[in-house]
Amino acid sequence: MALPRPAYDLLNPDATGPVILSVPHAARDYKPEMLALMRPPAERLVALEDRLVDEIARGVERAPVLIGRVPRAWIDLNRHEAELDPGLVEGIPPSRLMLTPKVRSGLGLIPRRLAGVGDIWRRRLTRADVEARIAGVHRPYHAAIGSLVARALAAHGVAVLLDLHSMPPLPQAPDAPRADIVIGDRFGQSAARWAICRLDATCRAHGLRAQANVPYAGGHIIERHARPTAGVHAVQLEIDRDLYLQPGHGHARADGLAAMRTLVQAAVDALGRAALDSALPLAAE
Repeated sequence: MALPRPAYDLLNPDATGPVILSVPHAARDYKPEMLALMRPPAERLVALEDRLVDEIARGVERAPVLIGRVPRAWIDLNRHEAELDPGLVEGIPPSRLMLTPKVRSGLGLIPRRLAGVGDIWRRRLTRADVEARIAGVHRPYHAAIGSLVARALAAHGVAVLLDLHSMPPLPQAPDAPRADIVIGDRFGQSAARWAICRLDATCRAHGLRAQANVPYAGGHIIERHARPTAGVHAVQLEIDRDLYLQPGHGHARADGLAAMRTLVQAAVDALGRAALDSALPLAAE
């Protein structure tokens, strides 16, 4: 099956700052060849998408923006290559499997089933099927992130990967306002403290409430690319879909998109300034 080449869009490729923006879960171009292999129609797969969050990212300047072009239902860029579901993929040696909670819930590298929808695929997949998706989509996306991070690190002595997602509204806590944004740094493992502090301050400056790591601490993308002790910091940003989508979450609101573009641009700029400040002592040595 012919997939997009490359499997991602790269916007602002010549931006020279220390921040890179990644958008792995917004693709929604379900090719007829894909749908022929799937049980549900495309409209039932929307729940897998970070719906229209790419439209927020496309307004960002002063940072390279990497946007996946292949739907998450086909392969999840935010999963490890070994997070394969033995109930879906045949011919994979057990030694190659990472049976994480996500895999067990049906949301591994190749999603197997979706709550409220059921099984996604009409048949089990072969090892060759999966390896073709990894080689054609997953590895090129991560290679592009790696290249952009390496370029920023070489230029500034520091790099920040901001992985952009959206989330359904969080449950209302009885004793606190509901958070609009969740900032994930894998509980301090993927970024220095200044990154999450700057993002929290940016959210508050825009009238939004943020919380850290619960329930979204960050996935494979930030885990894979973060090396804080080497100057590479990675943070995940989850935006409540109510902030920019119409009721039902099928379409965007113009005012909401504009507000979230302003927020993400401010986040990119704040992280860039903080990153360069953090690198100053290193540059002086």
